[in-house]
Amino acid sequence: MVQSDRLDNGERAMSETPFSPGSQTPRLADISAPAPPAEDNHIFAFPEDEKTPVAEPEPESSTNSDAEKTKENTDAETNAEDGNGNNKKADENAVDEVEDDSPYEIVRCAVSNKDNPEMYSLTFRVWVLGTIFTGLLSFVNQFFFYRQNQLSLGGSVVQLLAFPAGYVMSRVLPKRTFSTFGWKWSLNPGPFSIKEHVLISIFATASSGSPYAIDVVTIKKIWYKSDLGFAASLLFILTSQTMGYSFAGMTRRLLVYPAAMIWPATLISVTLFRTFHEVHSFGQRMTRTKMFWMCFGISFVWYFVPNFIAPALTYIAVLCYVAPNNVIANQLGDSYNGLGMLNFTLDWSTISSNMGSPIAYPWAMACNLFAGFVVVMWIITPIGYYSNAWGSGTMPIYTPHLYTVNGSAYAIREIMTPDQHLDEPKYRAYGPVRMTFQFAMTYGIGFAAVTALLVYIVLHHGSEIVRRVRQSRQGDEDVHMRLMQQYAEVPHWWYAALFGVTFSLSIVVCEVYRMMPWYWVVVATAVPLVFTVPIGIIQAISNQQPGLNVITEFIIGYGMPGNPIANVTFKVYGYITMTQALNLVSDLKLGHYMKIPPRHMFVVQLAGTILASFIELAVAYWLMNSVANICTPEGYPFTCISANTFYSASVLWGLIGPAKLFGPSSPYHPMLYMFFLGALLPVPVWHLQKRYPNSFWRHVNIPVAISISGAMPPMPAASVVNWFIGCFVFNYVLQKYRNTWWQRYAFSLSAGLDSGLAISGIIQFGLFINTKMPQWWGSDASHCKLAATGGFLNQ
Repeated sequence: MVQSDRLDNGERAMSETPFSPGSQTPRLADISAPAPPAEDNHIFAFPEDEKTPVAEPEPESSTNSDAEKTKENTDAETNAEDGNGNNKKADENAVDEVEDDSPYEIVRCAVSNKDNPEMYSLTFRVWVLGTIFTGLLSFVNQFFFYRQNQLSLGGSVVQLLAFPAGYVMSRVLPKRTFSTFGWKWSLNPGPFSIKEHVLISIFATASSGSPYAIDVVTIKKIWYKSDLGFAASLLFILTSQTMGYSFAGMTRRLLVYPAAMIWPATLISVTLFRTFHEVHSFGQRMTRTKMFWMCFGISFVWYFVPNFIAPALTYIAVLCYVAPNNVIANQLGDSYNGLGMLNFTLDWSTISSNMGSPIAYPWAMACNLFAGFVVVMWIITPIGYYSNAWGSGTMPIYTPHLYTVNGSAYAIREIMTPDQHLDEPKYRAYGPVRMTFQFAMTYGIGFAAVTALLVYIVLHHGSEIVRRVRQSRQGDEDVHMRLMQQYAEVPHWWYAALFGVTFSLSIVVCEVYRMMPWYWVVVATAVPLVFTVPIGIIQAISNQQPGLNVITEFIIGYGMPGNPIANVTFKVYGYITMTQALNLVSDLKLGHYMKIPPRHMFVVQLAGTILASFIELAVAYWLMNSVANICTPEGYPFTCISANTFYSASVLWGLIGPAKLFGPSSPYHPMLYMFFLGALLPVPVWHLQKRYPNSFWRHVNIPVAISISGAMPPMPAASVVNWFIGCFVFNYVLQKYRNTWWQRYAFSLSAGLDSGLAISGIIQFGLFINTKMPQWWGSDASHCKLAATGGFLNQ
């Protein structure tokens, strides 16, 4: 499944691997690809009756010998045969096991229907490793958020590294038991358990991606020159990040407990965890950990070349080398301000930083996404741009920046009052804002994406959703719910108290620092209150999350026109609170499947979010205060491509407002009709899929195909091209012809490459902060100089 990382029609590119525990829902146009059927995804090949057992260590106690004797007696009974030589007890147990399992095959294939309630979970090892990985991921992801290539480390890295780290700690730490205020605990209670492994991953990834609120902090400080301050920014981030816990907790009986609420994306994480804890004997074969560290080392060393020695290798624009003085060749071939045609790379960050690892995306869905990219970027955009539609021929072909009607840069401060609101007389005198043809189409296709997804869900999953909702109302209690009943539940008043605190602090922050009136905080909070359950049901069943960012933008855009900060603040508390709530619900479902005590889940989710918020904000302020010319081309590689687009969106939706931007007198008014077009697009494809069920039409997914536009801009166009090439190599060639290797090593390879270049980039920043390579051909990051200098009509 795929969605944009910040998707207010392109405000953040995808950066998380979608199959990571605790990861925020990937955001590419706020649309995700449906999970592939189990039989099509080899990582689901984990039958419950597989002979290889799952290692579930038990705490050391005096009852172990009794348990072993009981097990021996049980085994003897199981092996008893009747007069015909049949294993009668085994047959009975097999029938009971089938009956006492999930009613859904996809869940039975991935999730164990057994639990060991004596297995320890929230241990000293969880706190230590969870804190370390939370700090590491938060620092790295926030550091790279401001860079041109926005690498993001996800849960797969934590899954991979936590396993050997936990094993080592279980071998070297003393087993002495301590007593603190009557509570007994140990540094090393025994072997590293799968429940500890899950909690560490959720701890580290509960909020490891750059919070949406940091975009608001960044644009206020860099563009609007009104620094919110560290303390106020911290309260803003904490309230927006943790309010989602309240909605997650209050909706768990509807979205987590019923067996009908499957949450397909969590099943892959479940399978990965179980795979790590299988009992295998591989002899001298390459292990996943060895593969990780080998790729880590190669990536660490190689990243010195494209990042410092020869940045030209980041994007190799063939057309620009062939015709460096041809403006059209530059526009078609450039990555940052062009369409990325014949633009290749020798830099892994180009492949994985914007859209996540290509390994984590099913091949059929990748084809849908790339087909949509080709139609929008390589067909529609050139036709509209070179025909000078909406006067866009005087602007670059691809950029999030705003312009006047004659193609010059739009001076936002010329139309603002001292308190950063729209000055209507100045706006009328200065003239309306204009954007590129492609940027306008991004909004139009974003509108179409919302309705297309809703219609797609109705056509493909409508009856299933109705059936599952009815089942959940009938007390749809399966074995997993029965097993979870032995653990103490999180009281509702915990979530209610958390909501009361965060809601009150949200009003204080918005009123004291004049970000938004208090009554708009109430309205913003009503959005997740109304939509979390229906959107959650859709996502739990179809793996699709309809994006409400457009709804929130229209609400506040019409309600408070001319106020850009109020617009983005409303979006944070309205749309992002719901998104965060659904991310946390997904984590709760993962814990439900893995039989994690609910109170332990609550503690690590909250602790991880709070710790990550401190670290991410500290990194953001450190970079904004120390990097010269940050968020400008002169500050390369800290160009803040996402924040630039977020700033433009705040101007368009907040300062100018949708009434002016898409009103009857605006050239962009036709984009509103894309809502209707989006609703129509899935219908003929659905009809063809029904009529020709075995044809290639069964692989076509309209919401995924058009979702790519939601992240462009700011995503460099060539990133999509090279990501698709990587997906072809890994998820088609290797998965098809070297499937065993792919199953075992693909995710380790991806995690190693991501981690190696992330650490290498940080070290290089410290080593070369005041050092530059001598000027030579390879030191120039872009050889398409004409792409960013203006439109083709000007040259």
